[in-house]
Amino acid sequence: MVVLRAAIRGESHVGNGQGIRGLDSGKLRPLYGAVDFRALRRGHRKTRSILVTTRRFGNRRWQRGCHRALAPKLSQDANYTVTDLNQPMVDYAASRQPPDTRIKWHKADALALPFENATFDLVCCQFGAMFFPDRTSGYREARRVLKPGGHFLFSVWDRIEENVFADDVTNALARIFPNDPPRFLARTPHGYHDTTLIRRELEDAGFSRVAIETKAERSRAPSPRVPAVAYCQGTPLRSEIEARDAGKLESATDYVTSAIADKHGRGEVVAKIQAHVIVAAA
Repeated sequence: MVVLRAAIRGESHVGNGQGIRGLDSGKLRPLYGAVDFRALRRGHRKTRSILVTTRRFGNRRWQRGCHRALAPKLSQDANYTVTDLNQPMVDYAASRQPPDTRIKWHKADALALPFENATFDLVCCQFGAMFFPDRTSGYREARRVLKPGGHFLFSVWDRIEENVFADDVTNALARIFPNDPPRFLARTPHGYHDTTLIRRELEDAGFSRVAIETKAERSRAPSPRVPAVAYCQGTPLRSEIEARDAGKLESATDYVTSAIADKHGRGEVVAKIQAHVIVAAA
């Protein structure tokens, strides 16, 4: 049996990058940490076929990072199938990855995977499960394509109160829009944190031996402006702000910047992030 252990890699850094809303938007990435996969003792050499999947507005950083994290741990004849619901994200990730014959890129929906039963030893999905319209169906798909004894490895954010920048942004926007506060971050990325529910949905999908580890780390950004723009303009939170007042996006971002600066300082800012890392056996 292949047993894999997962943890959030060291620290998450927010920096310049292209926006989630579009490849040429010029906005900044939202705050998503990387996951470092470490095989325990022996056994990881038996992992030959890995599926990396997501179903959301795209996470090209994760697509690239998974190969970098896993490759040193696996044999040279391992192969990776990397998918995203968004074809431009697949194309972008592929363009940023050095040539590697072990990697295949596909546009695919995690709720309807275009692969045969029992194809993969390992299925990975970082910070994507909370976006599934039907999580149990998504988990069943992951189990369907796993070989007997294979593993489903994924991560989700913990509650928003444990993720300080996201909480700061949400609270600041609530002061701007007190009658109808934008709650996207609390509702969706940080809305799937109940470990009892996670375990039950995985078991309902047919998984066994579910292990859940909660990991806290530190997130860094070079200035308060970076997480403010990342969240307010680089995630679907932007649509919620514009729906309330289309002319307030920039002023809302400025206000959030000031709120973060008042709490964390005006230079580099550092705050806690926390997530659950889950491994389930097929």
